[in-house]
Amino acid sequence: MRRRRVLAGLAGAAVSAAGCGAPDRGGSGRPGDPVVLTLLSHYATDPLKSALQRVVDEWNAAHDRVHVRTTAVRFQDLLTTLMVRQAAGQGADIIHPYSLWAGQLAQAGVVRPAPPEDTARIERGFARPAVRAASVRGRPVGYPTEVQSYALYYNKRLLRAAGLAGPPRTWRELEEAAYRTARRDRHGNTLVQGFGLSRTDDSTVVNQTLALLASRGGSFLQPDGTRSALDSPAGRAVFALERRLIDRGASDPGIDLLKAFPAGRVAMAVSGAWWTGSLKQTMGRDYRDVGVAPVPGPAPGNRGTVTTGFLLGVNAKSRHPREAWEFLRWLNDEVVPAGPRAAAVRATRMSVLQMSVGTMTGRTGDMRALLAAGGDPNLGPFVDALDYATPEPNGPRAQKAKALLRKNIEEMWTGRHPPDAAVRNAVRQVDQELSR
Repeated sequence: MRRRRVLAGLAGAAVSAAGCGAPDRGGSGRPGDPVVLTLLSHYATDPLKSALQRVVDEWNAAHDRVHVRTTAVRFQDLLTTLMVRQAAGQGADIIHPYSLWAGQLAQAGVVRPAPPEDTARIERGFARPAVRAASVRGRPVGYPTEVQSYALYYNKRLLRAAGLAGPPRTWRELEEAAYRTARRDRHGNTLVQGFGLSRTDDSTVVNQTLALLASRGGSFLQPDGTRSALDSPAGRAVFALERRLIDRGASDPGIDLLKAFPAGRVAMAVSGAWWTGSLKQTMGRDYRDVGVAPVPGPAPGNRGTVTTGFLLGVNAKSRHPREAWEFLRWLNDEVVPAGPRAAAVRATRMSVLQMSVGTMTGRTGDMRALLAAGGDPNLGPFVDALDYATPEPNGPRAQKAKALLRKNIEEMWTGRHPPDAAVRNAVRQVDQELSR
C-alpha cells in the first residue's frame, strides 16, 4: 500500500494534465506579452490529456516570458494533421509525432535535427534504441517521449491450469504452451487461444511479428533501410510459426485480442508496454493474473524484440525555436524531485508523466527508480528490453512499407498465401515501395 501511495505522490508532484486550445502563432505581439508556443499531440483523451496539461500548467505558472498552449487530435489523424497544417503554414511550434514518421517529416521539412546542446542531452540521457528511433540519418530530431518496447504477456491462471510452471523461454516452449492452453468447445468454437494474434491496426499486426523476428535474430529491413531483409531463415520461420499456430487451433486472428485477453480467453500474446495500463483498468482484480516476460528466442537467454515510440521536436518553421527547445529541455531532461519527499525519487517530468499513465520513456534510470518506488512490476521487462531492442525503421517511406507488410501478414494468416510465398510477396512489394 505504501508503494502505491508513493507513486501517486510522484504523479501529483511532477506531472501535469492536458487541455486543448486553438493554435496560436506566438501571442499578441504587444511589448511585454509572453511568447505563446503551440504543441500538437495525440493526447486527446484522458488520462494522457490530463497528464500533459498538468505539466504544461506547471511551466506556464513558473514562466512569464514563454507560455505553452496544447492542442490534440486522435492518433489516427495525427500524421495527416501534421502534413496538412504544415502545408497551410499553420504548423504547431512543437510536435509530438510517432517516431516511424520521422524520416517522412524530415523529408517534408517539418522537423530538422536538434541543436547540438539538445543532441548531446538526448544521446547522453536515453537508451540507445530510443535515441535511434528519434533520429534521422543518425541525428536526433527530438526528445524520445513515450517509448514502447514489446514483450510477452501471459495469463498465469491459464498457464497453471495447463500444468505449466511459468512463461516460455524458447520458441519450442512457446508452441507447446500455446497448444496446451488452447481450448475449443465440442462444436469447434474457440474458448481459449493459446497465443493471440491482433489485427487491430498496422502497429499491432506488424510489431508483434517484428518482435518475434528480432528474437530469432532477424530484421525487417537492411541496415541502410533501402531494401527488405525479411526473406531470411528468421523471416520465413516467423511466418511459418504464426501459420502453424493458426492451423493447429492455438490462434484465431478473427477474434479481437484486445477484448479476449482481458476476458481471460487468451493465454499469451506479444504487445507493447502501453497495454499494462489498459489491462489494469479493464481487468480490475483479475489483473493479478497477468504476467510479462521477455519475448522467447530460439534458445534460453536469446534476446530480441522491437521498440517504437514518439518524440517531441520543434517545427522547422517555428518562429520561436529557441524558446521551444528550452521548454523541451525542461520537460524531458531536467531532473527534479518526483514526490512529496525531496529525497524519495528524482526523475524527469516526462518520465513521471509516462509512468503515471502506465507507460514509460527511454530513460532507463528514471524508469527503474520509479518502478522501485511503487510502479507496476509488469513494466520491468519492457524497461530491460531497452538494453537490446531493435528500433522500428523510420525512413521516408516507412509507414507505407509497414502497411504493405501488414497486408502480407494478414494474407498469410487467412490462408490466401502460404508463409514462404507471403514472405516473397512482402519483400517484392516493400522493395518496390522503398525504391520510389
